Amino acid sequence: MTTALASRSAWPGLSPLVLACLAATWLVWGSTYLAIKYALISFPPYFQMGTRFLVAGALLLAWMRWRGAPMPSALQWRNALVCGALMLGGGMGGTAVAETSVGSGLVVAFIAVLPLMIALVNLAYGVRPGRLEAGGIAVGLAGVLMLTQGASFQASTEGLVAVTLACLTWSIGSVLSQRTLPLAPGPMGFASEMLCGGAVLMGMSWVAGEAPVWPPEPVAVGAWLYLVVFGSLIAFNAYMVLLAQASAGLASSYAFVNPVIAMLLGVAIAGETVTGYEWSAVAVVLAGVVLLLGGRRPA
Repeated sequence: MTTALASRSAWPGLSPLVLACLAATWLVWGSTYLAIKYALISFPPYFQMGTRFLVAGALLLAWMRWRGAPMPSALQWRNALVCGALMLGGGMGGTAVAETSVGSGLVVAFIAVLPLMIALVNLAYGVRPGRLEAGGIAVGLAGVLMLTQGASFQASTEGLVAVTLACLTWSIGSVLSQRTLPLAPGPMGFASEMLCGGAVLMGMSWVAGEAPVWPPEPVAVGAWLYLVVFGSLIAFNAYMVLLAQASAGLASSYAFVNPVIAMLLGVAIAGETVTGYEWSAVAVVLAGVVLLLGGRRPA
């Protein structure tokens, strides 16, 4: 974060808040995928995500109320429910399900397609990509197709379907929160979305018949706490700030930093295996994302 703030002159027009939020989504989120993998040791996917966001949302809401912020209106709660169900229920729930059968590094490598999906969803609002953006979308999707042919995703159809749905629902929720379903202002809006999304995830956990391992392993508890504090209270809120104050391309730029961090951590710490072909596929995906973001006009 210090490096990002120190290089402010190299990022003209970006406030210190936006730079700090970029650092959080780039670095912190890149490490949370490995934390999800360790939390899965004792906490099943939907239960893990649901409790994580309920706790984080309750803490944030209580803090905002203590500071005198008003509660969201009925309409804002409705918007939070829709966006929370899509981004957290579908997006984060699907990510956790995918990690039960696919390495954390490869899951986040697939998730690098998010800026491309968000650009496609924005077509429904008449936002047409330029030539460079369209080229980035084509290159990125080609890289994703390569990635799906790798050994890991070929061996887990369930993981491939889960991460694909996760990306789709997250992209739709991101665009809706920007354009048609505004949340309550500031952190209160983020808190309401986490509470609604957490409730949806707990309902999904109940339907799936999940049950946590009790007593949980210490490493799983530590990973869950890391997800609550860093993944939810810090990085997720930073992402929502970027959606509100920056362009969609800049907000989703974490997608070409997270895969590298996550894959390196997965290989170095968790002993995950990534083939040369899969690294090549990731490079193609990231090249597409760089083209896409390079072709975007400033917000």
